[in-house]
Amino acid sequence: MFQFLNINPIAIDFGIIKISWYAISYIVGILSSWYFILKIIKIKNIVISEKIISDLISNCIIGIILGGRLGYVIFYNPNYYFENLIEIFKIWNGGMSFHGGFIGIILAVIYSSKTSKIPITIFSDLISIVSPIGLFFGRLANFINGELYGRVTNHHFGMIFPNSGKLPRHPSQLYEAFFEGLILFLIMVVLMNNSKIFEKKGFLTATFIFFYGSFRFFIEYFREPDGHLGFIYFNFSMGQILSLPMIVCGLYFMIIFYNKKVKD
Repeated sequence: MFQFLNINPIAIDFGIIKISWYAISYIVGILSSWYFILKIIKIKNIVISEKIISDLISNCIIGIILGGRLGYVIFYNPNYYFENLIEIFKIWNGGMSFHGGFIGIILAVIYSSKTSKIPITIFSDLISIVSPIGLFFGRLANFINGELYGRVTNHHFGMIFPNSGKLPRHPSQLYEAFFEGLILFLIMVVLMNNSKIFEKKGFLTATFIFFYGSFRFFIEYFREPDGHLGFIYFNFSMGQILSLPMIVCGLYFMIIFYNKKVKD
């Protein structure tokens, strides 16, 4: 069993202004993703201006924040928030949903595509390649905060998290950081470097959706379900239920885009 480090969730404290590790994870994830997208378009000779990429990232940030928050409200705790509407706007108190943020990014990509006249699949592929970077840092922040911890375990990986009782639990945040972050990023980079795959626009997007859904579904077996929700249907958590459509849709479109002929 490992001892939880119990790191202060506030990374920088200026008194009036406090910067949390969670906020830093968002900033580092977004800036890193922005940097890598600019590198990718140069390496792959994609004719897109830096201004268009800047607008895409800005729209995605809005999509992540609004979609992530509304997703959490609707998917995870609608009764509470509908009775306390002002709490919806208190993002600093926590409560973000990946699946909601994912929907927000989809809308942001569609909007960016229409305003810039760039095909949706080009934007979506670029975002899909770098998204695991943000997921990696986000899950590390969850670990530092001692939140979204795993189920009780006797495994030597177990940790006793603050406010989780006296029994050791799976550090599921680290599992997610490893699979949804590092492993998924490696998969995307390897596929990106395959020119035949990269030319099949939309395939990388479908690949990200499929593998994220698969990894999330599996890791949910080690993660403690939200206390106020528990298991929903067939002993599936809300995270698993929301990931199932991603697995099915991702696999379906992987087949569609892979078999699609590339236009000269």
